[in-house]
Amino acid sequence: MKIIPLITLFTIIASCTANKSYQEWRGEGFSGFESYKVVTAKNYMISSSEILASEVGAKILAKGGNAIDAAIASQMVLNVIEPHASGIGGGLFLVYYDAKTKKTIYFNGREIAPEGAFSRMFLDEYNRPRKFFDVVGGGLSVGTPGALKALKEAHQKYGKLPWKELFTPAIKIANDGFVLSEKIHVILEQVPYLKEYDGMRIYFDSKLKPHKTGTIIKNYELAKTFEDIANNGIETFYSGKIASNIVNAVQSSKTNPGFLSLQDLKNYKVKTGKLICSTYRVKYKICSMPIPSAGGITVLQTLGILENFDLAKIKPSSPEAIHLITEATRLSYADRNHYIADVKNVPIKEMLDKEYLLKRSQMISFDKSIKKVTHGNIADYQQQIVGKVFEKPSTTHLSIIDKYGNAVAMTSSIEYLFGSALKVNGFILNNQLTDFSFIPEINGKEVANRIEPFKQPRSSMSPIFVFDNKDKLIMVVGSPGGPRISQFVTKTIIAYLDWNLDIQQAISMPNFVALNDKLELEKRTEITQLKSSLKRKGHNIIITDITSGINAIVVKNNKIYGGADPRRQGSAIGN
Repeated sequence: MKIIPLITLFTIIASCTANKSYQEWRGEGFSGFESYKVVTAKNYMISSSEILASEVGAKILAKGGNAIDAAIASQMVLNVIEPHASGIGGGLFLVYYDAKTKKTIYFNGREIAPEGAFSRMFLDEYNRPRKFFDVVGGGLSVGTPGALKALKEAHQKYGKLPWKELFTPAIKIANDGFVLSEKIHVILEQVPYLKEYDGMRIYFDSKLKPHKTGTIIKNYELAKTFEDIANNGIETFYSGKIASNIVNAVQSSKTNPGFLSLQDLKNYKVKTGKLICSTYRVKYKICSMPIPSAGGITVLQTLGILENFDLAKIKPSSPEAIHLITEATRLSYADRNHYIADVKNVPIKEMLDKEYLLKRSQMISFDKSIKKVTHGNIADYQQQIVGKVFEKPSTTHLSIIDKYGNAVAMTSSIEYLFGSALKVNGFILNNQLTDFSFIPEINGKEVANRIEPFKQPRSSMSPIFVFDNKDKLIMVVGSPGGPRISQFVTKTIIAYLDWNLDIQQAISMPNFVALNDKLELEKRTEITQLKSSLKRKGHNIIITDITSGINAIVVKNNKIYGGADPRRQGSAIGN
């Protein structure tokens, strides 16, 4: 199998999806995606990664549907037109704000490791970890999908419109066809193993060449599946004919047969509960997903460190701002990599303790980068976690506020591009098990994020709500982007709350990402001019495309403002 340099693939995808109109920002001193403007509304707003999904969601909201209804309808459309990123063959985190009760709840539809999974399943015969591209395709990487069940349970508890009605737009698009985007064409062209899988053939011509950009792709199988689920419920997916087809595809895969069973599907349970919240500068409360999400906790930790600095007095996208945020991020990622996994004794309370975060902030110097960042010392915690990460330029996010004041932030994924590449009844199965650590132990100590039966892999997905000090919802935000997600979200929150940018400016402002002791600066933006000054502070600089996919909505002065990431041609629509 041909190995794809990840930075090359990420850059190609970015270059074909990014808005190329860079202009000087008014008075901000940096370049951005000026052609995208903030959208203003009074009643409702949806922001997603694709205009067609936003349009469908907006129509659901306009006819009286609520945020849950719109999320379901939009997600089904995304399953059709973004088959590489998310769908019912994968998982999701959905956080919901109920305006009547003023309470929040999460629905954890993350994939679960099958009963037959074991900690050494991604090791070779010499007990060495296999390469990602050797295991991503086929059945071995497939976790029990939970997206559909989470959406069904959310609808049963909070939905307003009939379940069947929410599938109608996606069914029509699947039958009539959608226009193959340049983004998907490039992915099909650059990921060589995709054409080896029979289910992927609708995206290729008779000579196994990717269909050209602009080709109409029809997915009759998916339309039929949606019709079945709309009319008869989700039982066929979790215990009926579709379930049998899923299991057969996984266990009989020509490449890397896997362990998913009918019992795994039948027994899948959606987790629900309270969000994890922490204050920011006293004035705000930030809430996100608990374990197995590492992303939300990382955002809370990063902001908890940064609240010890007066960012409002520091110019946006200046060397000082980038340096401070980068150092805080490095400190929070060190804790993330050491402590967070789907285990019982994660010390979340201690990680978010204000005194602890103050001590972590005191490690930051204005002049020099920390040479070697280590995790903080939290007593009575013995487990170890491998900190290595692999970038997955996939996943999708949508943010919604309905006319009743309810809100949804939902991040969903099938993991890597086109997931496992196994197509069943028109949808793609995930490869989410590769989010576990391939190495089960180090120096005799078990790695907390090791693969085990019924365990959920650690996730970077970070759907977030922000409230003011009177518990009024003021922000809904999230993004795709693998281990970079929490940094995209943190940047947006800081830009809006501390620097008073409008939400579209906050989304569009240049990205910078601290990862694996390197600091990435977004290509074709003015922050690349800061390379020398940041290097003098000790940062190892890489200039590259950074394709975030931020979708955010804010509420201010009884108006709703929406923004979408121009790097993925997102769209915010409201009324």
